[in-house]
Amino acid sequence: MDPSPFLGLPSAVALESAADAGVPSHYGNPLAEQRRLDEGLALVDLSTRPVFELRGEDRLTWINSITSADLLALTPGDSGETLFLDPQGRIEHAVPLIEDGVSLWLLPEASSAPALWAWLLKMRFRSRVEILDRTADYARIGVMERADAPLFSSLNAVAPHGVPLIWRDPWAAVVPGGWQYAAADSAGGHPGDGFAWREVLLERSGLGALAAAHPVAGSLAAEALRIAAWRPRESTEVDDKSIPHESDWLRTAVHLNKGCYRGQETVAKVHNLGHPPRRLVMLNLDGSEGFLPDPGSEVRAFRNDEPRIVGAITSSALHYELGPIALALIRRAVDPTIDLSVAQDEGWIAAGQEVIVPSDAGSVADIPKLPRLGARR
Repeated sequence: MDPSPFLGLPSAVALESAADAGVPSHYGNPLAEQRRLDEGLALVDLSTRPVFELRGEDRLTWINSITSADLLALTPGDSGETLFLDPQGRIEHAVPLIEDGVSLWLLPEASSAPALWAWLLKMRFRSRVEILDRTADYARIGVMERADAPLFSSLNAVAPHGVPLIWRDPWAAVVPGGWQYAAADSAGGHPGDGFAWREVLLERSGLGALAAAHPVAGSLAAEALRIAAWRPRESTEVDDKSIPHESDWLRTAVHLNKGCYRGQETVAKVHNLGHPPRRLVMLNLDGSEGFLPDPGSEVRAFRNDEPRIVGAITSSALHYELGPIALALIRRAVDPTIDLSVAQDEGWIAAGQEVIVPSDAGSVADIPKLPRLGARR
């Protein structure tokens, strides 16, 4: 695939990033770009992310049977997301999707797309489904949909079957059959409530003209807004131990009352009877040293005046209003009221935690305890 034309724009800077390689990280002023993006006045190049098309009359029943979301009710123009889990309920892929009445469009991460492609082919069996890679034809562009900003509505999304291909991130609300662990603030609500993130599919051949015609923001801007919304992402918040409950992904990607699928037993057991072993937190970092921790940086807590490693950073950013922030996965039992610290070079930086997944998440089933045999009443 040819390099993105956005990289040829003045001041475009592409930083080394496993999650967003091949697109501009910023154009010289990341905070100003971030504000414009948040206001719906700039777009982000996502053109290195793949586009898969599933055709055939079995496309919805097939994907519904092997993933976590309930997809049978999707109608033309609907968006959603679903998780591909392993038999132990660990996340293998988190995939946004769009239904247009003829095809189901999957929008995977670039890093995991080859593995997802191979697995889809292997699992098709006799299902009447055709799997196509349309990345060479269509490119993904990110933008915020704001009522008072015309940029989103001016983008001419492709509509190969008469329905514009626009993915509306469902993170702004709990989907039917989902569950939110985060305790929304009664005054401000959940930080994701106003997260109007959209991915618009456009003709790849028109990217050059698009880049020249519209205000742009880099991938750093999109990441900062995502982190502030507590929004998990596969390429950053998922490792080989991740289960959906740890990142509050039951909110938008899991239907708790649908039929069986791979990993469903773990999803139900942890939600009804157990607790996730880790929990996602947002960290407000001390910005006095201008430091942003790298993914994988250790998170430390003190217990009885002794330091203890309790987790690791998954993603970090400099937010235009909140300052330096990060998402981290930490042990469930860590006291949610204490401050933490994050490793940096040869020292540590203070970090205040905002609870996303509470330490008591799960165990929602109201099962009465039976008296022990021989116990007196």
